[in-house]
Amino acid sequence: MNAAAKRPLIRLDGIGKTYPNGYRALSTVSLTIPAQPQFISLLGPSGCGKSTLLRIIAGLEKPSTGLIDWPTSDYDAIGNPMPTVGFVFQEPTLMPWASVFENVYLPFRIAKKPRKAVADTIMDALSMVNLQDFAQAYPRELSGGMKMRVSIARALATRPQVLLMDEPFAALDEITRHRLNDDLLTLWQSARTTVIFVTHSVYESVYLSDRIVTMAARPGRIVSDIAIDAPYPRGAAFRDTAAYHAACRQVSLSLAEIATPGDEP
Repeated sequence: MNAAAKRPLIRLDGIGKTYPNGYRALSTVSLTIPAQPQFISLLGPSGCGKSTLLRIIAGLEKPSTGLIDWPTSDYDAIGNPMPTVGFVFQEPTLMPWASVFENVYLPFRIAKKPRKAVADTIMDALSMVNLQDFAQAYPRELSGGMKMRVSIARALATRPQVLLMDEPFAALDEITRHRLNDDLLTLWQSARTTVIFVTHSVYESVYLSDRIVTMAARPGRIVSDIAIDAPYPRGAAFRDTAAYHAACRQVSLSLAEIATPGDEP
């Protein structure tokens, strides 16, 4: 293997984030994301900085301390090199006056790319989430799960190297959430992109991930980095296996050992 192939996709070294009011959201967070695609969950209680860390990775916020290394030729808005990134927020954040097609077209419109030039790419993204027949529908005509699919299609349309997802299924009912978990794994295996997924759910993180990073709060910091060795593809039957329940226990014990909020590391 050559030296370039060994370089990580993203390397976080001692990342800290303190806001102007003095609140320390993150403290000395170090994490390496390899070049080989992984499904990584950030898991922890509210206030542990999971979403802040995700925004820093996306280049939407700048860390107060520490370094981020993206060994690529692309740069973010504040001058840091980074891979191409797609972001799925907690809410679908769709434009209610625009069709599904136009919502997925948004990142291309920002990049000033003509609709005709990317129409096939947009339709391919919609096909990936089984919404190709709803291209001309409007958000008000869609269910909550379908709206989130549109948001995922919009993030995937640009073929990102990294897909960042900030609790995208938290507001959905359990049946829809399980279905979208399955769909997301299928998409991930097809797209072969790295996914960094924020969740509060031990069960969801174990089902989806091959790696779970648990975090503690105030200040946010990494407590453990747990590998989930169960093979893909995974289906509903995986939730009934001894391996799944053992992994859930391991992750739950890691969370139980986290210091109470307000404690310093």
